[in-house]
Amino acid sequence: MIQTIGVIGGGQLGRMFALDAKRMGYYVITLDPQEHSPCGQVSDVQIVAAYDNMAAIDDLGRRTDIVTYEFENIAIESVQRLENDGYAVTPASTVLRITQDRLLEKTFVRDCGIPTADFAAVGSQDDVTRAAREIGFPAILKTVRGGYDGKGQWRVESLDDAMRALGEAKGARLIWERFVPFACEISVVCTRNAAGQVVSYPPSENEHDHGILFMSMVPARIGPDVAQRATEYAERIARALEIVGTFCVEFFVRGDGEVLVNEIAPRPHNSGHYTMDATPCSQYEQHVRAICGLPLSPPQLFRSAIMVNILGEGTGNVLAGTERLLADPSIVLHMYGKKHAVNRRKMGHFTMLFEGPVTQAQIDRAKAAHALLHWTEPAPA
Repeated sequence: MIQTIGVIGGGQLGRMFALDAKRMGYYVITLDPQEHSPCGQVSDVQIVAAYDNMAAIDDLGRRTDIVTYEFENIAIESVQRLENDGYAVTPASTVLRITQDRLLEKTFVRDCGIPTADFAAVGSQDDVTRAAREIGFPAILKTVRGGYDGKGQWRVESLDDAMRALGEAKGARLIWERFVPFACEISVVCTRNAAGQVVSYPPSENEHDHGILFMSMVPARIGPDVAQRATEYAERIARALEIVGTFCVEFFVRGDGEVLVNEIAPRPHNSGHYTMDATPCSQYEQHVRAICGLPLSPPQLFRSAIMVNILGEGTGNVLAGTERLLADPSIVLHMYGKKHAVNRRKMGHFTMLFEGPVTQAQIDRAKAAHALLHWTEPAPA
């Protein structure tokens, strides 16, 4: 019987997972190099160590019944070490190996019979010239490994742009992807357990701001055929990966209704935060259920929702305007316990709940609520 859960990573996703795990009666130990991390603040114990500190990884394995991770940019060697030493860890290193590498990921998706943007590996000037000729412009060049929230990406319109991006990448392996002129971006949060049960939340429609998710809207403003296709693709990926846990698939939706996979995140996702307030079983509780061998809960959407991220601005560490924000009883606020509101850092989010479909009026209302907030310095003592 699982009683203690280990979490590699101390960020906000781990924090929200730990809160649900604690509510369900589990003991939680997190490992993160930052003392008093967001996840560590709500866990029973935090091991302060780097993700590739094998002595600390061994310690985490010994002290827990199962280990999971809250983001994918960790050393795969740490997961493999846990597995090789006989400790339970999920998602498995086989999942991490694919989802950490954009070339492997895109190839895997294509092998599942699911469409993606055209892509090619790029590591030299000859590769750039070949991709420019065979795939064309405009294109997006991305680092194969690492990078998130728009980091490690270049939009290129010409061969000169592409060569410049190659130089700026400083030897990192790249993937060339054809730019997709999409009508909208959506994501499907999905959970699979070891018994093979799979459940999916309704697709969310996502709006980004310079590569960082700003807003997720549920239900997405897409046709039922598009929603069904995206959900079927996500569940096909779940079974092909044999993943155990909650994960997310991001999609581009073209104007003609074609759905293309953009990325797979092998863990709970920012676009699924709305599940904490708009469904009876959040994506984090589903993850607890999946990794602990419990039955999954069929998702139900109680109310429509718009989730808005609260980013730091580099102008102070105290969030002002929350009294005005929470004067609206339809808004639920979540803060992540981070001390420094660095510019563009995810510091929290709020969810606005309402009846009926997502409309422009509701979107405008959510944006107006967001505009009530700003960062400031604490008042003098």
